[in-house]
Amino acid sequence: MTTRRPEAASARLLVVDDEQAILRLVEHFARPLGFDVHSRGSGRDALASLGAIKPDVVLVDLAMPELTGIDVLRAIRLQDPECQVILMTGRPSVDTAIEAVKAGALDYLAKPFDAARLRRLLNIVLDERRRRERLMDADEGLARDLEFQGMIGRSPKMQKLFDAVRRLAPHVRTVLVTGETGTGKELVAKALHALGPRHSRRMLTLNCSAVVENLFESELFGHVRGAFTGAIDTKVGLFEHAGGGTLFLDEAGELPLALQAKMLRAIDNGEVQRVGSLEVRHADVSVIAATNRDLRAESAAGRFRPDLFYRLSVIEIHLPPLRERREDIPYLTAAFVHASARRLNRAITGVTAAAEDLLQRVEWPGNLRELRNVLERACIMSDARILTENDIAAAMAAPSGSAELSAPPAAPSIDPDLLSTAQRDQVQRAMEATKGNKTAAARMLGVSRRSLYRWLERLDITR
Repeated sequence: MTTRRPEAASARLLVVDDEQAILRLVEHFARPLGFDVHSRGSGRDALASLGAIKPDVVLVDLAMPELTGIDVLRAIRLQDPECQVILMTGRPSVDTAIEAVKAGALDYLAKPFDAARLRRLLNIVLDERRRRERLMDADEGLARDLEFQGMIGRSPKMQKLFDAVRRLAPHVRTVLVTGETGTGKELVAKALHALGPRHSRRMLTLNCSAVVENLFESELFGHVRGAFTGAIDTKVGLFEHAGGGTLFLDEAGELPLALQAKMLRAIDNGEVQRVGSLEVRHADVSVIAATNRDLRAESAAGRFRPDLFYRLSVIEIHLPPLRERREDIPYLTAAFVHASARRLNRAITGVTAAAEDLLQRVEWPGNLRELRNVLERACIMSDARILTENDIAAAMAAPSGSAELSAPPAAPSIDPDLLSTAQRDQVQRAMEATKGNKTAAARMLGVSRRSLYRWLERLDITR
């Protein structure tokens, strides 16, 4: 069944002018175009409400008390580089127009307004917003088309992997799935089971890294009553319980060496013995083992039985890390954002081009799991309709469960200098724009004064 994304909100326009007549005039033109219009009478009020409004475009008067339009423009470019800014003035000049465009303004309007030109500029903003949303919808649609048993991949490596799973699933009884943490090894195991002859039977999973060593044998093969202290009832092990189906051993490299001989016999002959019993039982089970370790090297070092390794690796399927399939990131991003937005009932449609560029540059040692968690955190922390570069950077920098942007250093998943360089540039520009006034710089950056001090100290910035 197709699920609908929460309907996207209207585009938002923030008008900043100390003349009420101008505010009413702009609202008169903008509302029929589909804008949700917000008005502020000063640059300081506008910057204070920027985070709450999250405007797509700001129309700001050049000549205002305290903060000029250029000051507001520069502050907006620091806080939200994706937001478009249009300056307006009753005293136009060539020099001012050049300064405005150099500072990042979309355009420069003279008062009284040329209605056609104002409408054209607002339509440019709307068209760009719609274009980006269409791109994200296209990526999301393609992600659905590319999905294979819960996995998404357009890259040659993933297409080759999907083809291997299709061909092997009907025939294999033992498979070793290898790859780094977070690459999706369990999804491969589920695909092999779903496409194999045992799909109508159960698939059981044992996370080998989560089992106490002296309970491994009981978990896998069961025990009889009284076999050891605490064995008050007879227990059926996973091999018997999965009879006729599939047993998935996650983190198989953690299997105790002493247990591996019994595991080999169970896989080879389907023979199991419950702890404390002499009776041999038979269990017809397909075994899929997954690991992020190099079992060949573990075998050579004597930490894993070579005969069990060779038995498990009759067929080996390797999952590439995300950094080796970067062409899949846009489609994974679209799918993860859509899933998070749907779960949170948020009208988030995707990410900006700058945010997508940042996602492409990260190394992602946690692979798909890390990418999904960062995007989910960004969806929780941001109330934007399209996640910006700042939203993604904040989600990367913040620890799980925290929306504090300024406290932690860059997460190890990011290129070591990536976030610190961006933050340094932002802080230095804010300090220069406010002539070293830390209170004003903190307000411009949208953080507390205490947070700014921590930034200054961590980034080793002096005036």
